[in-house]
Amino acid sequence: MPKSRKEEPAPVIATTLGKETSFSGTLRFKDSLRIKGKFEGEIDSQGRLVIDDDAVVNARRIRASSVVIGGVVHGDIEAADRLEMLPSAKVYGNVRTSKLRIADGVVFEGKCEMIRDPASFDPFAGAAEGSPDGSPEGGD
Repeated sequence: MPKSRKEEPAPVIATTLGKETSFSGTLRFKDSLRIKGKFEGEIDSQGRLVIDDDAVVNARRIRASSVVIGGVVHGDIEAADRLEMLPSAKVYGNVRTSKLRIADGVVFEGKCEMIRDPASFDPFAGAAEGSPDGSPEGGD
């Protein structure tokens, strides 16, 4: 007998940047955030980030526990728990996550790396000096 998949109730979003909102800078939060407008900068969170269908995000880096994308994102994304790209999503950047769901119709241009130990994820830890991904620059 096939297992029935239980739908999880939608979590309550603590803060929303509305459709008419344009924000530039660094966002740090611990609970949840929904972006409906435009954002440019960097996002560091221990919570859930939802990027709505009409939202446009240009980020140097997005780090959050969970990310759901319906709009356009330019930039690298690291989601410790899960990353979900809805059918309307357009993602231009590299992603790191422990769980990934990509719907039919998504535009995704980048590479994907799966996180093996999500417990070691700390979105508020700064990247190490060197290359943008935190790895040391240079060779042997």
